Amino acid sequence: MQELTTTITLAGQRFVILPEAEYLRLHQTGEGAAGPQLPLPDKRGNYPAIEAARAVLGQKLIEKRRALGWSQAELARRAGVRTETVNRLEQGKHTPSLPTVDKLQRALDATANKTARAKRKQ
Repeated sequence: MQELTTTITLAGQRFVILPEAEYLRLHQTGEGAAGPQLPLPDKRGNYPAIEAARAVLGQKLIEKRRALGWSQAELARRAGVRTETVNRLEQGKHTPSLPTVDKLQRALDATANKTARAKRKQ
């Protein structure tokens, strides 16, 4: 099996060199990733609606969840949904039902509202 990575040392720091496609895959799916990427537009510049909506929802869920310092499991617990559901939504692999979106939004908003009220009291 061919090795896909190479390490080099520059100024005493080790770096890993890997194919760009592998870097992009890791960046998109890793913990530091911002979520699913928007699909490519067609020749007229239009994005596929469902895929684009899934990607935007996934990105927003990750952003809000991380701002609260929650894991996927914590958001799932507070929203009353399965952790797998949150994971699939954040990856842009699943289209949620309206009740699921409502549960997630309520869980995220409840904490955000409590935080805002606590700050106003200080």
